[in-house]
Amino acid sequence: MTNLVNYETTSDHIAILTLNRPEAANAMSKTLLDELNECVHKIKQDKSIRCTIITASGEKVFCAGADLKERKGMNNEQTINAVRYIGETVTNIENLPMPVIAALNGSAFGGGLELTLASDIRIAAEHAKMGLTETSLAIIPGAGGTQRLTRLVGLGQAKRLIFTAKPISASEAKEIGLVEQISQSDELLENAMKMASLISQNGPVALRQAKMAINQGFQTDITTGLAIEHLCYKETLPTEDRTEGLIAFKEKRKPMYEGK
Repeated sequence: MTNLVNYETTSDHIAILTLNRPEAANAMSKTLLDELNECVHKIKQDKSIRCTIITASGEKVFCAGADLKERKGMNNEQTINAVRYIGETVTNIENLPMPVIAALNGSAFGGGLELTLASDIRIAAEHAKMGLTETSLAIIPGAGGTQRLTRLVGLGQAKRLIFTAKPISASEAKEIGLVEQISQSDELLENAMKMASLISQNGPVALRQAKMAINQGFQTDITTGLAIEHLCYKETLPTEDRTEGLIAFKEKRKPMYEGK
């Protein structure tokens, strides 16, 4: 039986998750979400992983969002539970302790875009389109889109995208800060890997603490945010990696970090 989510790790501490349901536009069926959560749990437990990439198979679609065919047979309560499950999965990805890169190999709509909003960095293939299109189906984004998109691109742009339900191009997405980088389609995974490799060369404890400081501090006022940053900074001080970083700098060599 074919996996709906492929999971692999590389020698340089990178995990790659690939949504693998191209015949259904990588839509989020319950089975796909189950597999995705299993993989996310594995990654969370694996202290050797310093960066995670999420991408999808095929060249046209990253993820079309919820599996609407599956949803057709659901009553209201089942639909609410299905949307909640997508939201929980998205939050599980957001809560991964290491940096997460979404490599959008194609279009990302609805829940598919909400999935990328939980990532830390988004790289889109130049032909990719994206949007929160739920209001065209007489519903609203229910897996974090109204909250995460607003925090990422600002109130006005988020309202424009959600109220019109109109998809935008990769170049416009970069213009408004929805994606951080655009790549030629045939170089997308290579570029995501290059960025992941740059990230994974850095101190693993520092990466985790930096992510925590940014994410938690962003939710609060500047005074509380600075206090959170200070606490996270203190966590890096007693580590062996910090000592190694100082010695490597003095000896003019590349540091060998071990996450200790």
